[in-house]
Amino acid sequence: MHHTNAIDLWTRSFQHLSNIAALAFQQQQRLLPEIQTAIPKMPARFKEPMPPHEILRQWDEFVTDAWQRSLLTLDVLRDRGNAFDKMEAEGQPPVLDFAFETIINGRDLKRPVNYSLVCITPPDGVTVDPNRRPFMIVDPRAGHGAGIGGFKPESQVGEAFEEGHAVYFVTFTQNPVPGQTLADVRAAEIEFLDEIARRHPDSGKPVLIGNCQGGWGCMLLAAEAPDKVGPISINGSPMAYWAGENGRNPMRYLGGVLGGVAPVMLLSDLGKGVFDGSILVENFEQLNPANTYWKKLYNLYSNVDTEAPRFLEFEKWWGGFYKMTEAEIRWIVENLFVGNRLAHGQAEMDGKRIDLRNIKSPIVVFASKGDNITPPPQALNWIPDLYRDVSEIKARGQRIVYIVHESIGHLGIFVSAKVAGREHDAITDTMRAIEALPPGLYEMVLEQQPDRVHISFAPRTIDDILKMDDGRQDEAMFAAVDQISGLNAKVYETFIRPVMQSAVSDEMAKAFFDARPLRMERKFFSNKNPTMARVCELAQDVRRNRQPVKEGNVFSVMQGQLAQQIESNLNLYRDMRDSWIEVVFLSVYGSPLMQTIGANNLAARSNRKTTDLKEMEDVKQALQNIETGGEVEGTLRILELLSVARGYVRRSRLERELQLFADAAVFRSLKDEDLARKIHEQAIIVQFEPERATASLPKLLDKAEERRKALAVVLQVAGPEETMHPAALAKYREIERLLPQTPTDPASDSDKSARKLAAQAAKKDPNASRTAA
Repeated sequence: MHHTNAIDLWTRSFQHLSNIAALAFQQQQRLLPEIQTAIPKMPARFKEPMPPHEILRQWDEFVTDAWQRSLLTLDVLRDRGNAFDKMEAEGQPPVLDFAFETIINGRDLKRPVNYSLVCITPPDGVTVDPNRRPFMIVDPRAGHGAGIGGFKPESQVGEAFEEGHAVYFVTFTQNPVPGQTLADVRAAEIEFLDEIARRHPDSGKPVLIGNCQGGWGCMLLAAEAPDKVGPISINGSPMAYWAGENGRNPMRYLGGVLGGVAPVMLLSDLGKGVFDGSILVENFEQLNPANTYWKKLYNLYSNVDTEAPRFLEFEKWWGGFYKMTEAEIRWIVENLFVGNRLAHGQAEMDGKRIDLRNIKSPIVVFASKGDNITPPPQALNWIPDLYRDVSEIKARGQRIVYIVHESIGHLGIFVSAKVAGREHDAITDTMRAIEALPPGLYEMVLEQQPDRVHISFAPRTIDDILKMDDGRQDEAMFAAVDQISGLNAKVYETFIRPVMQSAVSDEMAKAFFDARPLRMERKFFSNKNPTMARVCELAQDVRRNRQPVKEGNVFSVMQGQLAQQIESNLNLYRDMRDSWIEVVFLSVYGSPLMQTIGANNLAARSNRKTTDLKEMEDVKQALQNIETGGEVEGTLRILELLSVARGYVRRSRLERELQLFADAAVFRSLKDEDLARKIHEQAIIVQFEPERATASLPKLLDKAEERRKALAVVLQVAGPEETMHPAALAKYREIERLLPQTPTDPASDSDKSARKLAAQAAKKDPNASRTAA
């Protein structure tokens, strides 16, 4: 059966390759129509044959502009090289656009690491609200340096400040402490959390923001110290590395094609026990050769008069290459890139298995369909790997919210001002509201309205997650890669490593780092190259006598068309290369032998005990208390019953709930942990025994005054009856009949106040109150 699946996948991949090859001829035929399309955009006098003197004049103008642009472009590359040398000399400090103060230097800890905790200084005009949770942002250590989450005002740091949160950032230096491990890093980050809690004793647990590989780092942290963290947001974070669509996500095949972890061990030995992160950056760049080798530089060249500041700003981060110990990169490859063990609950650290189901805090996952490094299946498939259905998520009291962008690329998730102003703003703005969600799996839906973005949380199932993938029949092949990787590692350690470690000296390791292409490229264009000094002088002369080409120059238009053709051809090469890699991978690992090896690996992973959810301690305890409680339990249960009847949750409703919890005397006396426990308990009761949950309400609310207060509170959150969702209103009527009140008793003050507040809310925002219930 597995072999049949492999043949099907191989056939689809080969067909995909054939389709790409067929595009080659069409690609070449497209150039002439593109030029013809561009001709009408030229001035009218150029649509007719031009006299020779006009052609010569335009040619002279174009050549002058071209050599001036070339010199200016070289000068910008010189600035980039000099900035690279300066950053390396300074130890690659974080590229944050905000002032900061170092709070904890990880090198001073009992388990020293090259990580530090810094506190971001609020810019002028920003006031931090002491009652709001602090944020701790963790950037990826995937070859680049720290700071991408705050390297400009419109960023995650900026959005957090805009909402009044104190912001802390986890930074790291270029070189690791010898012998440090990811377990040491996690231990340091736990100490960071303790320090933040000490500095903000009344603000609640910190919100964790993890970017790319910083995302799974936050998940490791939250699984180990679930009582120390608040809500978690992981952005573009690869969590399930085997996931992806056939013909679309080629990066996941590299581990199998390269032989697993053995090449990483070799590269670490060449670095004398240190792995050069620039190699990871090279892999990222190879994903899009058109951008790496042409588009990025051509965009700088064609817009050199205005593009230099933006180019240099980004390259300052992109070119900050960092290093890891072999222990760190090997754990990452074996447990994530190749082994995919974290998602399956098989990864271990400090001798203890990591179970992401231990996380108690709400988790927000931000993914994008335009992300070719972390596509949505890789960001989300850890959920079906860990939970068999939504009932288990609810039973464990977990709240998982995901948001999927339609088009933004991987880096855009972190650096795009448009994304920062919409998606990250929505995530930051709703963190507090998400904590009031009943346990479950939700999609955050953003609806653009003329005046604002309406946010709702739509319940989803495991099947909704799996629909983003094209099936999981290929996972046996990736499981075979994991087995082969382990075998290759043993062969390397036995026969090759002793020779490499004895042969490589410190000087050879330094030469190896210096010879990496991305480093050499930057150093070549810096002032360390004597010829670049003359470039600087000429560029200054050009700026004083700049003669840009005029719009509509025929040679300039032809240049633009040629640039597009070059980019198209490089994209064609990329597509054919990726398809060949996929075909090779499926041909090798789709064989019956490999399929058998992989199937055995998968079977071993899936041999975990299936738990009867009703036998879980939290569920048993909750169901035993189905008829126990009072006004608090009764009110929370009614709110949960209405939420289930409604089928979705508006942010405005959650915010009214939170305000209620803060203002109402009956809730105000509860600690956050106690309130969260009661919400979880009532959600379990409604999930597993919905009929008894409704029928037993009279026993919880056995006094007329309690019933009036509870129903008044429900109306305060849900809105006036006439604006309720039909399903929620029907459920409310049923509950109202179950909880009769003394007819002669006048409505209590709380009842009147609640109805008045609900009516005012509806008047201010009729759409919110209409859908809030």
